[in-house]
Amino acid sequence: MLNFILGVLLTCFTIAYPVLWLYGISPQSLIYFPYMLAVLWLVKAIIEQRVLFRCFFLGFSVFLLMSGLTKTLDSMYWYPVIINGLMLLIFASSLLTKQTIIERFARIKNPSIPVYAILYIRNVTKVWCLFFIINIGLSLSFIYIENYRAWAIYNGIISYVIMGILFIGEWLIRQYMIKRNENRK
Repeated sequence: MLNFILGVLLTCFTIAYPVLWLYGISPQSLIYFPYMLAVLWLVKAIIEQRVLFRCFFLGFSVFLLMSGLTKTLDSMYWYPVIINGLMLLIFASSLLTKQTIIERFARIKNPSIPVYAILYIRNVTKVWCLFFIINIGLSLSFIYIENYRAWAIYNGIISYVIMGILFIGEWLIRQYMIKRNENRK
């Protein structure tokens, strides 16, 4: 339950930061965001069982703490790049294993996944990798050209809309595939 609450809070703060920045919240108010995120990532590191993830969460907590201590918000522009980089690493590395990360999640709900679905799940994993690559590229581009308004709009709104479209689109395709394969039986 704590892990779920941490996930919700991290998601809310991650979405809120660029949106609040976009709407001109004073930098004095935003300076507390790195500290709040650092505490959440630290708690996540403490409860995490897997050593690699624990190290990442702890490192991320230190990064955010340093961002707060330096009193500069410039390093916070890298937050979406790092998050998307981590997700890309997790999803892409799972393509090198027998079961992708998405297949592992799917097997929690349904341990016996039909053979036809495994290739589909691999392709869904590739689509998410592409999504993370595009997110990284766009975030880096906005940082490089110093268009922080576009950075805030993309990272606080557009990327989450695209993510929602991917979730819904994938769910619709999956339902279609399930019905199509049931009709073949």
